[in-house]
Parts: sequence; C-alpha cells; structure tokens
Amino acid sequence: MRILVVEDEQKVANALQEGLEAESYAVALAHTAEEGLFQISSAPFDLAVLDVMLPGRSGIEMLSAMRRQGIKIPVLLLTAKDAVEDRVRGLDAGADDYLVKPFAFPELFARIRALLRRGKTDAAVALRLADLQMDLLGRVVTRREQVLDLTVKEFELLEYLVRHQGEVVSRGMLARDVWKETMRATPLDNVIDVHMTRIRRKVDGGSATKLVHTVRGVGFVLKVEKR
Repeated sequence: MRILVVEDEQKVANALQEGLEAESYAVALAHTAEEGLFQISSAPFDLAVLDVMLPGRSGIEMLSAMRRQGIKIPVLLLTAKDAVEDRVRGLDAGADDYLVKPFAFPELFARIRALLRRGKTDAAVALRLADLQMDLLGRVVTRREQVLDLTVKEFELLEYLVRHQGEVVSRGMLARDVWKETMRATPLDNVIDVHMTRIRRKVDGGSATKLVHTVRGVGFVLKVEKR
C-alpha cells in the first residue's frame, strides 16, 4: 500500500514516515500542498495523510483540488485544531477522517487500516470518458457501445490513462506503473509507443471524437477532442 504524507514540519514528517514504513507501508513525503498535488497526480496512491496547516495552500485546499480532479482515494486530515467548525470544513471538503495532534501512533494506524478497508469496498468497478466505458470487473471495454478487442497489457495501459484522464502521462510513469519496470537498463519507449499506436487505432478508429493524444517529447494524455 502506498501512502502520501503531506506535512511541513520535518520532524513530524520523518516520524510519520518511519512509523508507517515500520507497518510495511510505502511512504512518499511532500512538504507543501503544491508538491503533494504534483506527486498524487503523477503516481497512484492508496491513501493520503494531509496536515491542515501547510505553507501557502492549506491541506483542505489541497484536498478540494484533489476531489475536483477526481482523485477519490481516502484522505486523513491531521490538525492541531479541535474546533467543531474546523472538522466540519475538512469533512465537507471531502476528508474521510480527522485526527487531532498530538495523537498516538496506534490510533493513527487503526484509522488508516479502517480507511484502506473502506477504500477497497468503495473502489470503482467502472471507468468512463465520453462514450468510452471500462468494466473493470468483467474487463470489457466499449466505445460507442462497440466492444474493443484489447490485449491484457492494452487493457492495463488504457485503464491507467482513463484513471489519469486530462493529465499528461509520461513514458517513464507508464514503464514504472504499468510495466512495473524501474531498474531496466534500456528504456521501454519503443514498446510503449507500439502499444499506444494500437490503443489509438482501437479506441479512436472511426470516431469523430479523438480521445488518445500524444504530447510531443513528454508522453500521452486522454481527453475529449473533436477531429
């Protein structure tokens, strides 16, 4: 399980990372909302722990931006404030739970376990962009109500793009998150490009609305754009 911790106090951030890694979670740290948004838009996470009081944009502002982008992972807010109105603001912004500092690590871990269980139960079973639909349980993809014949890797690649729709996805991200290749001596760029060509032909062939786009020198983006 991958957890993003956004905390500007270095000692607190390090303590959270050490404690969570001791519980066998993979942890990424960010110290500002901007850094946190970049990380969570660039790689998949299972849960985010956000401090409310951050320099610049607050944790609640970051949370609101996440929800606007369609990022629906569970979020636990950390704050030094225990006023009811502060908790209400956080929950209204889309938080799943709220923990007041100082807190005991066993309670933090228990809350995270509960949120991750809930996140699995509420996980999406279907994805959609315009007239493209993905049934994740049946592993069936349709466009204009026509079933697309995708290989296993093409399905995984398209699912990743749909989950990141509207965002530019680099070849490095695809190599890491779809092919799970992080230590390869030679890049997978050619392999990725071949798969993307096939996906573009299957998804966009015969349609007046183009969904799969190449961003020259960067990667790819899935978005609605008429020809």
